[in-house]
Amino acid sequence: MTITQLKYVLAVAEHRNFTIASEHCFVTQPTLSMQIQKLEDELDTQIFNRNKKPIQLTEVGKKIVEQAKIIVDESNRISDIVDQQKGYIGGDFRLGIIPTIMPTLLPLFLKTFIKKYPKVNLKIEELTTDEIIKKLNDGYIDVAIAATPLENEAIKERVLYYEPFVGFVPSEHRLFEYDKIDVEHLNIEDILLLEDGHCFKESIINLCSTFGSTNQHFQLHSGSFNTLIKLSKEGLGMTLLPYLQTLDLNENDKKYLREFKEPVPAREVSIIYHKSQLKIHLIDVLKDVIDSIIRGVIAFNDVKIISPLHKGKGA
Repeated sequence: MTITQLKYVLAVAEHRNFTIASEHCFVTQPTLSMQIQKLEDELDTQIFNRNKKPIQLTEVGKKIVEQAKIIVDESNRISDIVDQQKGYIGGDFRLGIIPTIMPTLLPLFLKTFIKKYPKVNLKIEELTTDEIIKKLNDGYIDVAIAATPLENEAIKERVLYYEPFVGFVPSEHRLFEYDKIDVEHLNIEDILLLEDGHCFKESIINLCSTFGSTNQHFQLHSGSFNTLIKLSKEGLGMTLLPYLQTLDLNENDKKYLREFKEPVPAREVSIIYHKSQLKIHLIDVLKDVIDSIIRGVIAFNDVKIISPLHKGKGA
């Protein structure tokens, strides 16, 4: 039994396909299949049921995979310990970012990070919060950027910034004439929302249930902020945007933006990782790079804020 064989088993267990697993392991499919078969022969048991489509784990295979995750994860820690001791800033670094943060934050820091740390092989995935938590727990990613708090004992959170919400209010809307809007003016019935699975949507629901209307008969849900903006301009309702999303709007669209009166609703954005993570030196430099850039983009200047994921408590 080898670490490599266990890595191949984990890849097939994740992707449920030998060909896709081999591509992710950068080996040929026959090589991967042969090594898994050798392991099954050595253990005298079948890990995968190859007759099912997609491939399924056998009952004993499920237990083997759980143990293989522990073994592979612990083996990777040996390299992490050595790198940390040497102060080496390099190697594979797997980062997950939620969809409502990735398009606006990633372009701000990525070029700076890879230029400053060229020996780091940064692998980035766009993942939902639930996917991030699972992959952090399973060891498939090292770190993530998400809206917090998550209230998960296995996950450590380090706040990067608080991002204000901004109203996008079409000219026909009842709030268009206001210079600044109040959270108490919000009515969930005329707010266009992201579809299920986005924590930004949950933030708005929490905000409205705490400070505004509690009626949740939503008109329409969509998958992207750009779609919400276009629908809002068609007079289908207002929407709320995270501040960074507003920076790329054209001048004509910016006339529909309305800031909030204090306390300003804002989401807490944090860098998160599993409590057993050893790549702290890489996490530290990633946070430092983002901190150095975001300070020049978002500044509250002692503005009082509320964080909806804290259910209305001061952040």
